[in-house]
Amino acid sequence: MEREEILRLSAAELGRRIAAGEVTSVEATKAYLDRIGAHDKEIHAYITVDTEGAIRQAEEADRRIAAGELTGPLAGVPMAIKDNMCIEGQLTTCASKILGNFVPTYTSSAVQALREAGVVVLGKTNMDEFAMGSTTETSYFGLTRNPRDLSRVPGGSSGGSAAAVAADECAAALGSDTGGSIRQPAGFCGVVGIKPTYGRVSRYGLIAYGSSLDQIGPLTKTVEDSAVILETISRVDEKDSTSARLPEDSAEAATDFTTALVNDVRGMKIGVPRDYFLEGIDPEVKERVLAAAEKFRELGAEVEEFDLGMVEYAIPAYYIIACAEASSNLERFDGVKYGYRTESYTDLHNMYKKTRSEGFGAEVKRRIMLGSFVLSSGYYDAYYVKALRVKALIKQAFDKAFEKYDVILGPVAPTTALPIGESLSDPIKMYLGDIYTVSVNLAGLPGICLPCGKDSNGLPVGLQLLGQTFAEKTLIRAAYTYEQSM
Repeated sequence: MEREEILRLSAAELGRRIAAGEVTSVEATKAYLDRIGAHDKEIHAYITVDTEGAIRQAEEADRRIAAGELTGPLAGVPMAIKDNMCIEGQLTTCASKILGNFVPTYTSSAVQALREAGVVVLGKTNMDEFAMGSTTETSYFGLTRNPRDLSRVPGGSSGGSAAAVAADECAAALGSDTGGSIRQPAGFCGVVGIKPTYGRVSRYGLIAYGSSLDQIGPLTKTVEDSAVILETISRVDEKDSTSARLPEDSAEAATDFTTALVNDVRGMKIGVPRDYFLEGIDPEVKERVLAAAEKFRELGAEVEEFDLGMVEYAIPAYYIIACAEASSNLERFDGVKYGYRTESYTDLHNMYKKTRSEGFGAEVKRRIMLGSFVLSSGYYDAYYVKALRVKALIKQAFDKAFEKYDVILGPVAPTTALPIGESLSDPIKMYLGDIYTVSVNLAGLPGICLPCGKDSNGLPVGLQLLGQTFAEKTLIRAAYTYEQSM
């Protein structure tokens, strides 16, 4: 099989070709490594590429496939991992200077699940530092460019993973989503991204940003790929106290997501929030997303507009909660046990101060300071406690909506991919760009983003579908049906 043909295949299709003996894992892995070598200098989707390790993994996968030991749909398929997921013996930096030399002694549960399925890990992808950003411009190792237009950002914080998939530099990738960090870059890069229900995928080995908000999920070329990968990494994990423990006989506990790849939405009720299409949204984004809603109506779904409410409170509540948790989570990076340590200091406290000042970037410092402020004496009740109350009200608003609708449909971002440098000059504008995604994390809901056309500049427009907790199958069915109609 020709290299270019291998690179165009979806992860699921590549898995089928490897199982059929039409191509080997080593051939596929070398094709992707050659592609990275030839193109990643201009895109910079990767922080580290494990060339020798990937080939060894591929050789082992081919051996086990031939022996009948590996029979799953991802056996031998090369993938990339966002650089905030620990892999034993591999540099894991969170795109930060302060972890620039950190090599973990353990592997995250989600990555381990992929390895057990025979996936080949090509390397670790670039991201906003500690996942704090929406553009992948805050990385200590340099920005990532959008493969659809190199003058544009790929979104963030999982921009490296989205860009790698869009640029055919891996068959699929893992990202993490704290406030839209899988879905928004999927939209900007024109790929598919799923943020699972909170607790569906183990967070063990994911370096935390906001512990009550973070979730790991796939970035892929197709809805089928996302379903296959989500099915592989979804499991109860005793190492993660927030891993969802559902009754085994309940529909919500089932993780056979590929059974939801059904081309049929007849009778499905889809709600379109009017709140999502008011001021601030680009007219072309609005037009493409509403056209997608009309397509669902043509396919047999019941589609109607409704008032969701609480949308204007999502951004302030999210940034108060996320920054508060970040200020606590990032306390551990102090130069004592691991990571960067300043070269000259006078005493312990001076070492802490200089290490953190030199090791963290501007956006991380901004969020630590905001988080420390809202948790401080005198402001805790006024900000943090109030934000938690708003979080509960947002969940109630979604619960009310899901009493009537199976799926909520809207844009993933108010614009298409922004020019490089535009967001960094105005952090508030960057924060407001998360308006359609952060409430999903606050409520712990699943969401999927997939392409729904392009704007007049040829940039992808992202369609976001939201579901009730543990209703990933409904989202996959809706997304798959729409994808097949395009």
